Amino acid sequence: MPIIYVNPAIGSDKAAGTQSAPLKTITKALERAQFGTIIQLAAGTYSAANGERFPLIVPSGVSIIGDEAKKGSNIIIEGSGEFISPTFSRQNITIRLENESQLRGITVSNRATSGTAVWVESTNPTIANNTFTKSEREGIFITGTAQPIIANNIFTENLGNGISLVRNAKGEIRGNIFKKTGYGLAIGEKAAPLVRENQISENRVGIVINGESRPVLRKNIIEKNLQDGIVVTMKSLPDLGWRQDPGGNIIRENRQYDLQNATSNVLVSVGNLLNPARVKGLVDFANNEIPGEPTPSPTPIPPPPKPTPAPSPIPIPVPAPPAGLKDINGHWAQVFIQRMVEKGLISGFPDGMYKPEYSITRAEYAAMVAKTFQVERKKAAIAFKDIPENYWAAAAIRKATEMGFIAGFPDGTFRPKDNLTRVQALVSLVNGLGLVGGNPNSLFVYSDRALIPSYAIDEIATATEKRLVVNYPQVNRLNPMRGITRAEVAAIVYQGLVAIGKAEAISSPYIVNSGSALPIFSDIQNHWASEFITALAIQGVVSGFSDGTFQPDTTMTRAQYAAFLARSFDLKQMAKQPVVNFTDVPANLWAAEAIKDACRAKFLTGFPDGTFRPNENISRLQVIVSLVNGLGLTTESTEILQVLEDCNQLPEWAKKPVAAALTHKLVVNYPNRWRLNPNQYATRAEVTAMLYQQRVSVGASAQISSPYIVAV
Repeated sequence: MPIIYVNPAIGSDKAAGTQSAPLKTITKALERAQFGTIIQLAAGTYSAANGERFPLIVPSGVSIIGDEAKKGSNIIIEGSGEFISPTFSRQNITIRLENESQLRGITVSNRATSGTAVWVESTNPTIANNTFTKSEREGIFITGTAQPIIANNIFTENLGNGISLVRNAKGEIRGNIFKKTGYGLAIGEKAAPLVRENQISENRVGIVINGESRPVLRKNIIEKNLQDGIVVTMKSLPDLGWRQDPGGNIIRENRQYDLQNATSNVLVSVGNLLNPARVKGLVDFANNEIPGEPTPSPTPIPPPPKPTPAPSPIPIPVPAPPAGLKDINGHWAQVFIQRMVEKGLISGFPDGMYKPEYSITRAEYAAMVAKTFQVERKKAAIAFKDIPENYWAAAAIRKATEMGFIAGFPDGTFRPKDNLTRVQALVSLVNGLGLVGGNPNSLFVYSDRALIPSYAIDEIATATEKRLVVNYPQVNRLNPMRGITRAEVAAIVYQGLVAIGKAEAISSPYIVNSGSALPIFSDIQNHWASEFITALAIQGVVSGFSDGTFQPDTTMTRAQYAAFLARSFDLKQMAKQPVVNFTDVPANLWAAEAIKDACRAKFLTGFPDGTFRPNENISRLQVIVSLVNGLGLTTESTEILQVLEDCNQLPEWAKKPVAAALTHKLVVNYPNRWRLNPNQYATRAEVTAMLYQQRVSVGASAQISSPYIVAV
């Protein structure tokens, strides 16, 4: 992997760019950089006065590396240039990052009017171990369909915000410090990032959430901000934890309110350290104290009123005709609700309301599908520990489980009062109705497809193609993990009736049409590995390049393979041995952390001379042995190797690992299934296929039918 060295003090832009003859400017280095290039910066200031031309555009796959250990305190990029944004018109920015680019160990400032340090628009860069300070507006602005990873940075003394996220931005904001800046984070429009393990203190406001944004907040410390800890406005709805996934946030000691909900939505807070006396607005509290954390002192001030729980619609014998439902006139789901009421399948409440935006519990959903569908019962009845015989929905739950629409939990409970998510409801309908035939390509219609759980890929694809999915207000946004509402359930259940020929089709702009799916990578059509690549791209494990290609037949270096592993597995949780320091892997190498974690998890090892050789290509045999070692797969017999035409090319030490890989169906050989070609360099397509097979082996992904999988 080429490295270009830059030193603003002693460099020359006519030099070779080597360590002994560095360039003077980042601008010149970017002109020479290609995919995979590392631009290594020496200490100093990089500004227009030293010859830089702003904004600096970092191309796809290029990394700018400074001093990560010091968060870039001695390497400063300061300047501003005009950029015409596709979504925000004219902007003053310092740096713009393209797909798979990286920025590490740098301090960035933009003191120009409305200046932004780093601009991320519809790309997926990594921004780690930097300092963003003294910008006129914000440290990082994220827009479009961007999905960056922003980890372990410091945001301080920016006049506007530490980070702003708008449009349909997602990504992960993890382990950062936001201190003494404007708003720590400003999340608006329809952005839905994962915000976790950040320290947000002494800012004007910790987090401002507005528009229709849906951020997920987990394990953050939000304290001692000058006004509020979290402010929620407009139609936004942050995820502050659920019973199955507690928030774990510590929100305390903010000057005015720890949480101010200025919306009409009821926020649900589960598993957070949050004192109800310091909350303004509608918040439903549940299990707020985090185990091991101090409990706030009791206070005589009563908490805000909780919402009245939605009564179950099924046992109430007060059916309301469509004209009598006072709160659905003009609602986006009005026609679905009316048709279901006309069929006698759902009803309103005694007050004449349907309450379309109320969430629905598992018991209420079971009652609805039990009344709506009459399909073959596929499973034996289950006596759930938490469903007594006299429970109002006991018979409906029994019928819904026997028909295969819904199941219980391993501990023998049904948890009838738990809310249902959108993905759970759609998977339920597909399974209960026995629908099949979904193509994962159809999931490219969803801008948030990476949030679809692996177990649900095939079912959501089927639901999409059968036109079960109804998304409001944005038809291409699935919001799979959000709790489903009564209106949404009425819509998708009605679409289930349409799918099996029991109801007439409705014309609605919110029914997802799989024919409008986004195009897949331009260079994998008819490629032997296209299905593997598509499936892992949907799951967010692999990605392509800014030109729309995947480059499936490009070989991989050992460093690139380590980065693939880091995106495929939680390597830190799989650590089995101490950190190994290699002589040729400096701390500022773009893949240093991935290499360290992959070696700790025993997926990779170094060489006897103490090197890792990150720039060497990795062979197919090395990939196979890597997966077997990292996953701890074993076998006693090597007889299965006889199915390979070239098994005689295997060294003795590799025979058992390859036999284990064959036993677990990890091996994918193209073009000849029975020829391993162990010493051939592995391509991106081959690595993707074998990573996918690993997910199949542990039940995380569905089996793909391919003639190149070695199945004995």
